[in-house]
Amino acid sequence: MFKRRGGNMPLLDHIREFRDRLIKSLFAVTAGAVVGWIFYQPIIRLLTLPFCDLGSETSPKSNNCGDLYVSGILGPFNLQVKIALLSGVILSAPVWLYQMWAFITPALHKKERRIALIFVCVASPLFATGAFLAYLILPHAVNVLLGFTPNNLGNLIRFDEYLDFVLRLILVFGIAFDLPLFLVALNLIGVLSGKAILKPWRLAVFLCFLFTAAFTPTPDPVTMTLLAIPLCFLYFASGIFSLLIDKKRSRDPNKQAEVSPIDKPERI
Repeated sequence: MFKRRGGNMPLLDHIREFRDRLIKSLFAVTAGAVVGWIFYQPIIRLLTLPFCDLGSETSPKSNNCGDLYVSGILGPFNLQVKIALLSGVILSAPVWLYQMWAFITPALHKKERRIALIFVCVASPLFATGAFLAYLILPHAVNVLLGFTPNNLGNLIRFDEYLDFVLRLILVFGIAFDLPLFLVALNLIGVLSGKAILKPWRLAVFLCFLFTAAFTPTPDPVTMTLLAIPLCFLYFASGIFSLLIDKKRSRDPNKQAEVSPIDKPERI
């Protein structure tokens, strides 16, 4: 392994280290993909649970469940490859995130490394919470959207389209739950104060509801509110936490002097 502490590292060594860490990450993704390939059927069952178990609960009196299908000769194989690759990326996330962290960390100052580590440790459970909430409301989202199916008409849905819908919903929820953490990070590096974060709180609440209305794939207010309320709570929590940081920083002049979001030209 290349030593980077205590001195600068030649460009070729940077490239070699990047190559080695990329190869390790690819090996981890491949191993995770193999696991996803083996457990393909259980993963499919987990994904289709919100969809009335592949339409098994469909009754002649209700149009709220459609039928999932795979099209084409290569459709089943392509779907299994897609599920395996997605599983590989998710299962190997600790490995490739660590490789990314190990490659970037030596270039950061001690305070920046501490902030980045806290950010990663808090962002992961927040993203997982948002993703879990998305999975919980998924049956309601599917039920509402399929409720627009006209009477006397069926609804055939390609599974790859359904999978993209599920992934988009999970990503939107997960990323949205991490947004307030960026405000705290900006406060820690001295870009935003707690007062600056909380001052436009009315606009922030409006933007939370606007964001959920735009990106939540269901037109009903219930789903929008389920996402908007936690976002508003996280926003106010980030503002209050930033105020506490500012108060502590104001009592310690040394801490206040350490806050320098932009390096001076002579330090670059």
